[in-house]
Amino acid sequence: MNIIGDVEGRHCILYDDIVDSAGTLCNAAEALKKQGAASVAAYVTHGVLSGKAVERVTKSALTSLVITDSIMTTDAVKAARNIRVISIAPLLAEAIRRISEETSVSSLFD
Repeated sequence: MNIIGDVEGRHCILYDDIVDSAGTLCNAAEALKKQGAASVAAYVTHGVLSGKAVERVTKSALTSLVITDSIMTTDAVKAARNIRVISIAPLLAEAIRRISEETSVSSLFD
């Protein structure tokens, strides 16, 4: 891992579309902490979290990992101290409403 820029004393945020084994994510968090980051949080759309990923995240330098409920969460994810799950239901409901009313869905993301 190579860190570009000065992260010393800063609160860092990692973001990605999907996390599966969480190896790269946890390695990135560790690299940032070694360079002096005050904290590292990650925000990921789809939390697959297969195998030992939950254990890896729990033991990692990540302050928190926030994922959506686009993939059903396991009991291990629900019990993890530093993993938080947020619902995408309101976003999907609004998209469905706009489609049925033939209004703009893309404006949801403006």
